[in-house]
Amino acid sequence: MKQSLALLLAAASAAQAHITLETPEAETGKPYKAVLRVGHGCDGSATRQIILTLPEGLRGAKPVPKAGWTLTTTRAPLAKPYESHGKTIADELAEVRWTANSEADFLQDAWYDEFSVRATVIAEPGELWFKVRQVCVKGEWNWAEVPAAGKAVAAPAARLKVVPARPAAEHAH
Repeated sequence: MKQSLALLLAAASAAQAHITLETPEAETGKPYKAVLRVGHGCDGSATRQIILTLPEGLRGAKPVPKAGWTLTTTRAPLAKPYESHGKTIADELAEVRWTANSEADFLQDAWYDEFSVRATVIAEPGELWFKVRQVCVKGEWNWAEVPAAGKAVAAPAARLKVVPARPAAEHAH
């Protein structure tokens, strides 16, 4: 019994230790603001950089800048370009890097912060995984593991559950 309780508590604390999405569910075809919650550094060391690899299944992604952090992005070509507002879109945002400008801007291990990207979810219902590399003064975490069904992993990517779009509510006058 004691061993089972200890394992349960260890699993619960490990589940709370990784980077997660503030809103873990989004509707297909709808705008979504992915807010990545960062609640610790790397074994006591401050975070100096967050690198987000965006999953396929998002369109028109735009990162939110942060005071004290430099924002850089990488785009990737699309297999199938699309039209938007009269323009052909041939590439999409693939990676976002937030890098602290100075030591004073580092996210200390005891602090909490959020890093955000807004996009439209175009994926079919299922799961999307936001892979995040957390670079610290000493060490790093690569939150990129996608668990098999019912299995736990040491460094899970942030999971977004994509659900079917809900019918628009009728307006009462």
